[in-house]
Amino acid sequence: MKAILTRLFNHEELTGEETRQLLLNITREMYPEAQIAALLTAFQMRGITVDELIGFRQAYMETAIPVDLSPYRVIDIVGTGGDGKNTFNISTCACFVVAGAGYPVAKHGNVGATSVSGASNVMELHGVRFTTDADRLRRCLDTCGIAYLHAPLFNAAMKFVAPVRKQLGVRTLFNLLGPLVNPARPAYQLLGVADLAQMRLYTNVFHKMGIDFAVVNSLDSYDEISLTNEFKVMTRRYERIYRPAQLGFDNVNPAELFGGSTKEEAARIFDNVLENRATPAQTQCVLINAAFAIQTVEADKEIEECIDIARQSLESGRALETLRKFVSIAHY
Repeated sequence: MKAILTRLFNHEELTGEETRQLLLNITREMYPEAQIAALLTAFQMRGITVDELIGFRQAYMETAIPVDLSPYRVIDIVGTGGDGKNTFNISTCACFVVAGAGYPVAKHGNVGATSVSGASNVMELHGVRFTTDADRLRRCLDTCGIAYLHAPLFNAAMKFVAPVRKQLGVRTLFNLLGPLVNPARPAYQLLGVADLAQMRLYTNVFHKMGIDFAVVNSLDSYDEISLTNEFKVMTRRYERIYRPAQLGFDNVNPAELFGGSTKEEAARIFDNVLENRATPAQTQCVLINAAFAIQTVEADKEIEECIDIARQSLESGRALETLRKFVSIAHY
């Protein structure tokens, strides 16, 4: 580890195999916490390369509980978090809209870190019991087209760095890893990031991983399409900046996306969206994110058609029915 730290302090790059081995050694408890803290700090100050991040991801996946959902060709919709906006659960709502439209979803999520309520908080408040049982997850997909994977249950490597991360109290490379380590290994992913540097990093990572993706960013630093400003979308096929009006949406006031002051309030907003009782701003924000997720799967469709598919899923009640079926299967 001393040699690795010296190289990092000298701004040298590591290979993917070196970072893979680093994380595997951390899980074997080969390094003291002070060295792990120095490692995380060095990467945070210097930045991380594509190959370094992929190496860490590979080790992460090797130590995770595997679950084979490959026959379903699932999509995951997730944001990096950390944008400090405390929006409602836009990605999680979009997952149920996409599943309601007939596209299998394997949502990988956790409790809120920088917001009041994360995806797992909403699921818990609906009585969902988290599981690693692959048969149960497949049953969810067979019955309602969506499965939920609570990250801490699957990702064994996290417990070995959790104390150091808590003591540091700042974002580290493990925040970057979160969106990349869905144990279902989704065939498609819509990822929201909070800045353009992360957008470029993840785009290059996804290219190397060989999955179909869309990485999105609102140019006023939301890690999702917020419709509060212009937003950028990068996929395997194109890189574009959109204005909300181009796609038939109004610009949204940031205050309209507030996620609530309590987990219960956040869950009510989530329910209101799927029950078609939300504000126009909340509904439109979910629809646009769901639409770009659908286009990630249906690359030959124009985004306007994907918006219509998402809208039909929500307005017909199929998205709400998907939630109700999912809760009935995954309930305590």
